[in-house]
Amino acid sequence: MGLLALVACAALLVPVPAAGAGHRARAADPTAYERIVPAPAHTAPGGPGYPLDARTVIRTTAGSAAARGVGELLAQALRPATGPALRVSGTDAGGPAADGIRLRLDAHATSYGEEGYRLRADRTGVVITALRPAGLFRGAQTLRQLVPVTGPPVVAGGTVSDAPRFPYRGAMIDIARHFFTVDQVKRYVDRLALYKVNVLHLHLTDDQGWRLAVDSWPRLAEHGGGTEVGGGPGGYWTKAQYRDLVRYAGERYVEVVPEIDMPGHVNAALASYAELNCDGVAPDRYTGTKVGFSSLCVAKERTYEFVADVLREVADLTPGRYLHIGGDEAYATPHADYATFMGRAQQAVVAQGETVLAWHQLAGAGPVSGTVLQYWGLDRTPAAEKAKVAEAVRAGAKVVLSPADRAYLDMKYDAATRPGLSWAGYVPVRRAYEWDPGAYLAGVDGAAVLGVEAALWTETVATAADADLMAFPRALGIAELGWSPASALSWDAYRLRLAAQGPRLTALGVGYYRAPEVPWA
Repeated sequence: MGLLALVACAALLVPVPAAGAGHRARAADPTAYERIVPAPAHTAPGGPGYPLDARTVIRTTAGSAAARGVGELLAQALRPATGPALRVSGTDAGGPAADGIRLRLDAHATSYGEEGYRLRADRTGVVITALRPAGLFRGAQTLRQLVPVTGPPVVAGGTVSDAPRFPYRGAMIDIARHFFTVDQVKRYVDRLALYKVNVLHLHLTDDQGWRLAVDSWPRLAEHGGGTEVGGGPGGYWTKAQYRDLVRYAGERYVEVVPEIDMPGHVNAALASYAELNCDGVAPDRYTGTKVGFSSLCVAKERTYEFVADVLREVADLTPGRYLHIGGDEAYATPHADYATFMGRAQQAVVAQGETVLAWHQLAGAGPVSGTVLQYWGLDRTPAAEKAKVAEAVRAGAKVVLSPADRAYLDMKYDAATRPGLSWAGYVPVRRAYEWDPGAYLAGVDGAAVLGVEAALWTETVATAADADLMAFPRALGIAELGWSPASALSWDAYRLRLAAQGPRLTALGVGYYRAPEVPWA
């Protein structure tokens, strides 16, 4: 295994001291259940816990490669505690209770849904039961949090019954403004998956860079990918690298949503192909941070050939349900042209058998049936703009919420934060957490809200350390808003649970922001 692969695997691990020989029942740590993030739907701590050691076996449902895969990932995470001898066995997960960790798929557990699970831990072992492999994986992340970061590796005794509030719990990373490698993004996926995030939204193209190879339009990556904000070398992912990331995320039950932003935010494409410009002249590549100045040529049929080619190739690489076509800040495109273009772009998505996902500005330009609008407005956004979103929802659209003054991870925590922006205001940890997605947009019924997404734009985020500082711990709060029941959303309780995650984040190598409003452990 190469060095980068080892780094990617290490991101899964929560190092704890090796267990001593022999199993010994230990007193339960009831506070372990109060530390879980996101807060589960129901917990009942109690009874002796289950000590992990070199004899622990993870048993998975016989004949299920997916359950076996969850077991292997869990074993990677636990081996620093148990030692390398920890085995995964694809037999006997459904048998009587016995020593070990059991990952059970139960076709009768329909009440658990696609991602719900039940976890029980006592002196004899740990059992996680789910209807689907995704539920086993979410339960395994809870199990990881029930093992202390330091001290004897004992799974605290008790039970958890859990399922998500919203089906879409996303995180976006912008690799267009500053380029990030696949291995850096894998590391981000590992950390997000621990907190039950299930969507990775990749902002792949913008004025400053085109980051994915497209065979039918090769200069997009070769030329358009050759710079970034500030004039750095940029970079792009090959198709093989992108497939590898999609596979890696999928193994962790994280769905990849690719975004090709259009008709604005396209200078990298315009610089790569003169024919995409109305005047036939390619502009220089762009390394600044302004928005809203570029536009595809709506009147040219060649533009729609470009759109169809790119979306077809991206869809072929991505097995998920959504293609994100941007649609924001298209200030250089007259509204009539914008409506014309977005209508045809949506049809190009539908032609691939995918669901349209776009920023909420599409609400005013005829979203097709079933479209998902990603709302990024502010609390102070004019009511008329919010009303357009509500009108689109009444016509059948769904909504993912990413309000910039709550869920944009590139906003500064306070005036002293470096890096970061502040056009949406400062977003301290409490503000990022203290809102209810189900009741956020006036006129939008909670049933139309698919979920939430934390967005990490990278105009000022140039390194992995910058990304850590800006994303963590706020991404954990957005994850909780997406997973936990509304009745569990309490800042006073959350700040204590978040504080208890500090040592775990440190063990994972996350250089997180130590927010002053959180009493860090």
